[in-house]
Amino acid sequence: MEPKAVAEGQQRMQALFKEYGVTPFTPLKGLLFQGPVFVSFFLAISNMVEKVPSFKHGGAYWFTDLTTPDSMYIFPVLTALSFWLTVECNMQEGMEGNPAAKTMKNVSRVFAIVTVPLTMTLLKAIFCYWITSNLFSLTYGLVLKVPGVKKFLGVPQIPVGPPPPTAEEKPAFSFF
Repeated sequence: MEPKAVAEGQQRMQALFKEYGVTPFTPLKGLLFQGPVFVSFFLAISNMVEKVPSFKHGGAYWFTDLTTPDSMYIFPVLTALSFWLTVECNMQEGMEGNPAAKTMKNVSRVFAIVTVPLTMTLLKAIFCYWITSNLFSLTYGLVLKVPGVKKFLGVPQIPVGPPPPTAEEKPAFSFF
């Protein structure tokens, strides 16, 4: 964490941002779209629970009545688990070397744990959507890590680690 190395890393990051036309706020674009969609689905499902009679007997296994909270807390735990898996599997790519990445990941981990007690009273119908959405995000992120898929979609490869040394940075003699 030498000041010179940090400044050099920031310059390289800014050059990459400029080269690929992104900003540090680019990841927030997804939240600006996903947030209203999630809230809309939440409100729509909450409204449907009251007005669609088949929600009373349209579930399966332990959740036949989708209009009640999950008394066994399986859905809150599955929601937290699917979110945690998404964070663990998909959040690290492109964040290597970013000091904020570790903090973001830890905050997301805490959020996954806190999700269980905060959502215990939600209706099962909402969890059916939420878990499906989390599993889609997990799958989407894992598929986008496949090199063939990246190449097909034109997603640039992110270099891992420091760039190779230039001719003036290479030592005159080295065993490695």
